[in-house]
Amino acid sequence: MHAWPASEVPALPGKGRDLRIHDTSTDGLVTLAPGPVARIYVCGITPYDATHMGHAATYNAFDLVQRVWLDTKRQVHYVQNVTDVDDPLLERAVRDGIDWEGLAERETALFREDMTALRMLPPQHYIGAVEAIPGIVPLVERLRDTGAAYELDGDIYFSVEADPHFGSVSNLDAAAMRLLSAERGGDPDRPGKKNTLDPMLWMAAREGEPSWDGGSLGQGRPGWHIECVAIALDHLGMGFDVQGGGSDLAFPHHEMGASHAQTLTGEFPMAKAYVHAGMVALDGEKMSKSKGNLVFVSQLRRDGVDPAAIRLALLAHHYRADWEWTDQVLADAVARLGRWRAAVSRPDGPPAEGLVEEIRAALSNDLDAPAALAAVDRWAEAQAADGGSDEGAPGVVSRAVDALLGVAL
Repeated sequence: MHAWPASEVPALPGKGRDLRIHDTSTDGLVTLAPGPVARIYVCGITPYDATHMGHAATYNAFDLVQRVWLDTKRQVHYVQNVTDVDDPLLERAVRDGIDWEGLAERETALFREDMTALRMLPPQHYIGAVEAIPGIVPLVERLRDTGAAYELDGDIYFSVEADPHFGSVSNLDAAAMRLLSAERGGDPDRPGKKNTLDPMLWMAAREGEPSWDGGSLGQGRPGWHIECVAIALDHLGMGFDVQGGGSDLAFPHHEMGASHAQTLTGEFPMAKAYVHAGMVALDGEKMSKSKGNLVFVSQLRRDGVDPAAIRLALLAHHYRADWEWTDQVLADAVARLGRWRAAVSRPDGPPAEGLVEEIRAALSNDLDAPAALAAVDRWAEAQAADGGSDEGAPGVVSRAVDALLGVAL
């Protein structure tokens, strides 16, 4: 599976700062100091409706992570998956009377278009669940053969008790885990499981549903968590720098994935930091496919909204915050974009070197994009009020906003 084209990231003078970011597993800020190549895995979409503003906010957060790293003169090895076979996708295809593969391809293509328009940097490896199946099967077989997994009516389940570190990502108690498992794709009430929290690794073939040859596992398809584990281990290995996604993935998805990987390798932790973006609401409720209260990037683009304004609307909120999308949020972003473009269109302006360092400082401090935007606002206000005599300043500001915030002026 191919990703989307990369927009050019302008080179800036000097060097950026190492990133301090909130780690869910420790519930505190950690300083990330990767080697020459920073490694990040971000969980991708299930392509039956793409791309709503909740998605866009999440991928914007991890695009900022990449930009901060690139500014420190590191390379970035970024991996993202596409869950292109799963119950919600199959259910939507049946509901709409269309082929599930065609639905997945269509929505994945639309996601690529949205990411390109928003200037999100693409992953080096963009891997679908279906293409990952040859790598998933041997991992499930290993877990089963070592006693870390078991069969139940043809399905294979992972035993969470096989990992002594289980629970260390989300730090939730068993009752909270059980509630979230039921809400987020688990089956805690299924009879016969050793532990109600045990997640499925391999689902035996169901009538009328797609399945693949699983070798000794039989015909079937992979569970959700093992998909990301297989892709991450194949392309990044253990101990990569950041595991990212929305806050609703901390449990069960990232918790279970970490336990799968740690049990398979005997190493801990799977990732050095677990980083989670907040949820975006509409009309007082979390924006989600199940509720149908979605604002789509593609619809805004069709309505003529500049993608740079959409990106500024996302950047106006701290990535970890839960916030609500409104018409005013977009209007404010459109107005800000206009002010910034007017400011950099002049031949000279106030000195900009200090502004570049302000943006760097803000982003290195847990991706504080609102503080970075405020710094650019101050420069634009000074430009509008008094101007300046630095002929290179508008170009410096334009390149810095592009390189660090992903907004083309």
